[in-house]
Amino acid sequence: MQLTGVWLPIITPFKDDKIDTVSYQRMIDYYTEQGISGLIPLGTTGEIPTLSDFEFEEMIELTMEFNRGRLPVYVGVGGNYTAKVIKKLKIADYYDIQGILSVCPYYNRPNQEGIYTHFKSIAEETDKNIILYNIPYRTGVNIENDTIYRLAEIKNIVGLKDSCGDIKQTMALLMNPPKDFSILTGEDLLYYLTLSMGGQGGILASAHLNTEKFVKVYDYIKENDQQAAFAQWKELYDLIPLLFKEPNPAPLKYCLNQLGIIDSPEVRLPLMEISDQLKEKLDPFLYQTNRQTITFSMNYF
Repeated sequence: MQLTGVWLPIITPFKDDKIDTVSYQRMIDYYTEQGISGLIPLGTTGEIPTLSDFEFEEMIELTMEFNRGRLPVYVGVGGNYTAKVIKKLKIADYYDIQGILSVCPYYNRPNQEGIYTHFKSIAEETDKNIILYNIPYRTGVNIENDTIYRLAEIKNIVGLKDSCGDIKQTMALLMNPPKDFSILTGEDLLYYLTLSMGGQGGILASAHLNTEKFVKVYDYIKENDQQAAFAQWKELYDLIPLLFKEPNPAPLKYCLNQLGIIDSPEVRLPLMEISDQLKEKLDPFLYQTNRQTITFSMNYF
């Protein structure tokens, strides 16, 4: 079965430098009702580089406890030392997750054969599904399409989070996708384009806001109603760049705190809370304005 729709790379809420379990449960209860296809904790949006090994496992436990089997869960398990990634994988494998999202090795910049062998080695150590994550502007190295085709032949490598930053590479892959393989955009601004070209969905940080509208874009595309999909997409488009104007997930956390979804906008160093200038740009999206971009029901909380 292919992975489809809107997948949420859910933030890790903090309060007084600890995981805010109350806010996290509130978030999971809320998002499970918005039509998303699954949850992905412990990704970049979840500030995984700043979490301890204990917190890594704590977040998996909390996700499974609060989710209660309502949505499939893929856990972020990646790194640039293959043996260490496999060790973390064994921890995640203990839980009843559906799979992992694993980023291309970063900083040491392996060649394509090194990338292939890295993911092949991980796949051989688990029967869980694996989504590849290609994001060269963070990792310093690109997973080329030829390597993606090779990796897609491995049974439990089932999809790609595509943030390659090269529209030509993305379009070439969408025009000739691997068989039984899900192409999910990680570039939020390319969500509509990806769906229109046959992609299966997106792993979208910005879907923390207006979640139901992101879901509707997917539904309209699958119903071949391009006009309705484009109209819905236009309502989302202007907000997305603002959410990445300063390092993710700080702008998201500001918005979610303002909306009452999390109790604190806290991020961990070296990230900082957003500037007053960005707050001024985001605030019109968070309250009743002529644009009415955000439509959260505050009665839910």
